[in-house]
Amino acid sequence: MKRKLLAATFLVTSAISIGCAGGAYYASASFGPPPPRYGVVGVAPGPGYAWADGYWDWRGGNWAWVGGRWMHPPRSGAVWVAPRWHQDGRRWRRERGYWRR
Repeated sequence: MKRKLLAATFLVTSAISIGCAGGAYYASASFGPPPPRYGVVGVAPGPGYAWADGYWDWRGGNWAWVGGRWMHPPRSGAVWVAPRWHQDGRRWRRERGYWRR
């Protein structure tokens, strides 16, 4: 159980650092992602937090779900733009999530 918690913490931390890097493409796949997963969001950990929905990521030739999370905007008035997959010819490409003013 501790390993799963540690792994989940690492994934969330990695996703946040990658997600804040900008709107550039960084992943591509040969076929589209599965349908999104839905669940209960819950209560924000404090004032000013924004919910970022989960998304499918392409890792090692397989789809991996990255769960949603609460994030604190880097500046006042910033809005989270979720990552998205779109078809580009025969490939699927993921645009990173980013904070927009």
